[in-house]
Amino acid sequence: MQISRRHFVLAGATGAALLAAPAWALDKLTIVATTGMIADTARRVGGDFVTVTGLMGPGVDPHSYRQTRSDIVAMTRADLVLWHGLYLEAQMEEFLHKLEKRVPVKAVTDGIPRDLLRVHPDYADKFDPHVWMAPNIWAHCVATIRDAMSAARPDLAQAFAANAETYLQDLAALHAYAQKTIATEPVEKRVLVTAHDAFGYFGRDNGFEVLGIQGISTQSEAGLNRIGELVDLLVARRIGAVFVESSVSDRSIRALTEGAAAQGHNVIVGGELFSDAMGEPGTYEGTYLGMIDHNVTVIATALGGQAPARGMTGRLSAGF
Repeated sequence: MQISRRHFVLAGATGAALLAAPAWALDKLTIVATTGMIADTARRVGGDFVTVTGLMGPGVDPHSYRQTRSDIVAMTRADLVLWHGLYLEAQMEEFLHKLEKRVPVKAVTDGIPRDLLRVHPDYADKFDPHVWMAPNIWAHCVATIRDAMSAARPDLAQAFAANAETYLQDLAALHAYAQKTIATEPVEKRVLVTAHDAFGYFGRDNGFEVLGIQGISTQSEAGLNRIGELVDLLVARRIGAVFVESSVSDRSIRALTEGAAAQGHNVIVGGELFSDAMGEPGTYEGTYLGMIDHNVTVIATALGGQAPARGMTGRLSAGF
């Protein structure tokens, strides 16, 4: 009788035997993740032992995303559903809480110590959800994802732990790269003006003043008064660059540059940043590491710092 890989694992095989066994012979853990950042992290932690479906692709705004019929089918059939939490997927929360009665569902931000979170400026009981902007905070989400996957498949816990440890080392290197690169920027130029307030954790970690036209959610309105205030600030402080975001319309940012030009001050668009979504699938920027590498490199280059032309790993797309 031929013993399948599944029988071998359940019989108690552990250690090197588990890690060396062919993944094709094992029933894979089926995971659905809401955001691209969660999906990419789950793939890194799960390796060949998981199949991950991400619901939100490049350019998709999670603040306004609503589940589709195909999303519902995928989530109800999954072994594990991973979502962000902290009210990022505001339009999906009710459904996700109902889904918990049928499928293992985990908010990846549950394990972040609350003293590391930025309090929402408008709601005392809510927090800024954009924690992926700080790799050292995202590391807590990696641990939560690892634990959720291990609970779903205890027989694969050792493999998940090993993969997570390797990934955490990558995050530590990314954090160090960001700090080193941003340190080359003149302190007086560390002002980051973007479409919405998604870069608060990045700013806190790297000594930046972050100014968003919209608030933490893209659902907030960018009024004429706010745009006027920022135009006056750009002119008064001689800020030379602002940034568009891949998942937010650039209309308001263009209004800033035009308003500053009307007052005789030239402001360039320093580049496009990935805020609530990553780059295209199959590209380096379509990974969490590539997303943050891109942002750090683009910001540093535009604001007078020094950064390698192709980023931390030399893998960034040319001409970003």
